[in-house]
Amino acid sequence: MADAWLVVGLGNPGPDYQRTRHNVGVDVLDELCARAGVTRSRHRKAVASVGERRIVGGPKVVFAFPETFMNRSGGPVASLMDYYGVPIEQTIVIHDELDLPFGTVRLKRGGGAGGHNGLRDVIAARGADFIRVRVGIGRPPGRQDPADFVLKRFGGTEQQELPFMVDTAADAVEHVLRDGLVAAQQALHSP
Repeated sequence: MADAWLVVGLGNPGPDYQRTRHNVGVDVLDELCARAGVTRSRHRKAVASVGERRIVGGPKVVFAFPETFMNRSGGPVASLMDYYGVPIEQTIVIHDELDLPFGTVRLKRGGGAGGHNGLRDVIAARGADFIRVRVGIGRPPGRQDPADFVLKRFGGTEQQELPFMVDTAADAVEHVLRDGLVAAQQALHSP
């Protein structure tokens, strides 16, 4: 296996999408970069910006922000995997999850797209055997269209709780990188 990990935060580019539910993966990746003291810059081969850091006594980590719209994330992810020689098993994708209550964070490897177009595109480009950090944004109220819901900003109470959810998701990524998926799942998913 390669001595590198790729950590991807899914979201949409541009200021109109900042701090929306669909961009929570980017929010988590921003937190991870801040913790590691990593600044990002535009990648010369992929449509993405990246930051790199070697964990002391551990692997190199590439923090990646695709600069395409969510439903076109597969191309940048595949390009970065090729460029850095990172296998799918050492790729972590952080994304919003409608099927989890707001504030819930879960880890898993593989699975389907579950209606998430960003995941669908990554799976189409490289397969499904990557690690997912599923950040719960909850279901839309009433009959609101989920596509509209994910593009809205978090409400007032959610805004207050958002930093805690982002911290939990960032902690989960660091735990995976340090101790592996199973140990991170046991720590995160235990009551």
